Amino acid sequence: MLGQQTFSQEVNSSEKKSFLVGTTEEGMAIDGKLDEAIWKKLTPAKDFMQYFPNDSLPAEAQTEIYMCTDQKNLYIGIKCYAAGNDWRVESLRRDYRAGGNDNITLIFDTFDDQTNAFYFGINPEGVLREGTISNGGNVIQDFSTSWDNKWRGNAQKYDGYYTAELEIPFSTFRYPTPSKKWGFTSYRFDTQSNEISVYPGTPRNQIVFTLAYPAEMIWEDDLTTKSSAISLIPFVSSGINKDYEDGTPTDQIFEIGGDAKIGLTPGLNLDLTVNPDFSQVEVDTQITNLDRFEIFFPERRQFFLENADLFGQFGFSNINPFFSRRIGVAQDVVTDELAQNRIYGGLRISGKLDPKTRVGLLNMQTEARSSQGIPATNFGVAVTQRKIGVRSNIGVIAVNKQAIDFDQNLDTLDINRYNRMIGLDYNYSTRSNTWFGKSFVHGTFSPNTNLAIAQGSTLNYNTRKFGALWRHEYVHEDYNAEVGFVPRTNYFRISPSAESRYYPQNDFLNNYNYSVSGDVFWRPEFGKTDHFFSVGWGGELSQRSNFGFNLNHSYVYLFDPFDPTGTDSTELAADQDFSWVSFTGNYRSDRRKVFSWNLSPYIGEYFNGWRYGTRGGFNVRFQPKGFFSLNYAVNVFDLPHLEGTRETYLISPRIDYTLSKSLFTSVFVQYNSQSDNTNINARIQWRFAPVSDLILVYTDNYFTGNDASPADRFAFDIRTRSIVLKVTYWLNL
Repeated sequence: MLGQQTFSQEVNSSEKKSFLVGTTEEGMAIDGKLDEAIWKKLTPAKDFMQYFPNDSLPAEAQTEIYMCTDQKNLYIGIKCYAAGNDWRVESLRRDYRAGGNDNITLIFDTFDDQTNAFYFGINPEGVLREGTISNGGNVIQDFSTSWDNKWRGNAQKYDGYYTAELEIPFSTFRYPTPSKKWGFTSYRFDTQSNEISVYPGTPRNQIVFTLAYPAEMIWEDDLTTKSSAISLIPFVSSGINKDYEDGTPTDQIFEIGGDAKIGLTPGLNLDLTVNPDFSQVEVDTQITNLDRFEIFFPERRQFFLENADLFGQFGFSNINPFFSRRIGVAQDVVTDELAQNRIYGGLRISGKLDPKTRVGLLNMQTEARSSQGIPATNFGVAVTQRKIGVRSNIGVIAVNKQAIDFDQNLDTLDINRYNRMIGLDYNYSTRSNTWFGKSFVHGTFSPNTNLAIAQGSTLNYNTRKFGALWRHEYVHEDYNAEVGFVPRTNYFRISPSAESRYYPQNDFLNNYNYSVSGDVFWRPEFGKTDHFFSVGWGGELSQRSNFGFNLNHSYVYLFDPFDPTGTDSTELAADQDFSWVSFTGNYRSDRRKVFSWNLSPYIGEYFNGWRYGTRGGFNVRFQPKGFFSLNYAVNVFDLPHLEGTRETYLISPRIDYTLSKSLFTSVFVQYNSQSDNTNINARIQWRFAPVSDLILVYTDNYFTGNDASPADRFAFDIRTRSIVLKVTYWLNL
């Protein structure tokens, strides 16, 4: 065991902790009991360090992690000590949320490049989660729960500790062969000591799952097992769908299709999909829309979520050249509305060609709908990423959207025969993650448009006591990434920010910060069009609740008429500007408690008048079976150009209840006054085998008219109703 890692932010590789992965021929019962003889022979990874409340002390609740292999599977034994037996687990649903619960997460950097990793987690009830970490784990967006695979785990609770056993087949991982060592980190939430602990150790100013501070897991015998494997995931779904609003006949639903996963090499995987069905995907979480531009809703379809970091993290979130939700949705030229467009199938090749080179190729084909003026379309994406230095990389992306059998009569409807994009990204990070950022330049072109450019850069400086960010963007007015998400063009933008951090370490306040930020837009040949300046104070209490207060100044020049209430009210006229001052705050209580809540109020000027409102919610646990939550957003607008005030309401109750670790239920209701809509989504999911599910989904949409008389305002007129049963089975060959 090597010496204890320091927290100077500059970590020399010779200071890394290490432990040995033993070799065994003993049969392993994955029951969580650690009663096999091999566990007593191994030396564990131990001496966890605090991450919260203090990153310079050994953890109070210590943890021991043992590993061994039979060259087919990686076996992991875990022992988590605690001050008592009051374990807190929100529900028995797989892929749980870590914060506010007892659990441990293990991170495997299989190529030891501090850039990409797999993670596996378990809690005291034996509930599992898994996913991937990309781009070094520098920001929260690098953490993904979307990756699923076939592995086993169980846990047992005892007086003052719990134990767990995991069995992870090597076909689950991608790694070089032979492997002599992998990078490894781990973090644990212990609610009884109010502690987050990490192995081998991570500074507080870094995100807890960063890959910048690894230990070494060294194989006693070189790992030579090939990770290639073949998995088939067929599905069948059936149901009915009725559109009451249009009065069309009931649609009978019956679909058969599936996916295949083929390990081409130890680092490269082929994914195939035929007639993909997304009926089990949960509805989007609605928001109150007060923006002048398109709102982002994240991808939720499983096929597109896997390896999404390789394809979807080029550019910025608001200058994204590839947004997979564009696939399967097209513009109905008759109604001028978005319509679903069947995906026939597709393929994705992704992974590592060698320890420094990642590649990806995605191709999808959608059907034609001539009655709606929608041509058959092929979507192609190719990416490559090459590691440079210790934790940096350079990447190239090319995107092609091509209409097949293009109808010449659609020329007048502004449908392009093709739309293409090519871009170059450079992601930068120092060894200790003190400096990190990215810079990119992208270009698009279509039949009637010349090459148009988008460019952006960020640079983050992150130390224990100070953080700073520089960001700028430029998007040409003709830039048109049809398969991307770029809600705004024809601007130049800068967004600097800075933050000073303090750690008083008293019984009430654990840490606090002062911040200042700016966000300014200019339009070429016009001048400044928008700005948002903010100064703030925030922090975290010793009992894990956090707070923030901000004083803001906003400025907007309207080039087009705009309704700032989002309620189809009288619009403000174009060609005028507005500036206003507002106050915002936020508070989130301790999520370890049975009852927790959050609140984010807004009060102040708004365009030519005033706005008052708040958003927030609360959560009640039925531990460990589930929870009830209710989120809300309320706004009141008092603007002189309107007769009277305007209000918006968004109310979203949800109940999640897990009957067991394999049977889950949920009901999610959303009432949104902006769209005069109430949506009900109810689900029952039975995991009858590893990563194999039977899912029953019931969805109702109702018109809830705000313009109706008070007596009828909350009358429910049904719009659509559907019920779908889907069965998916994961088969390893």
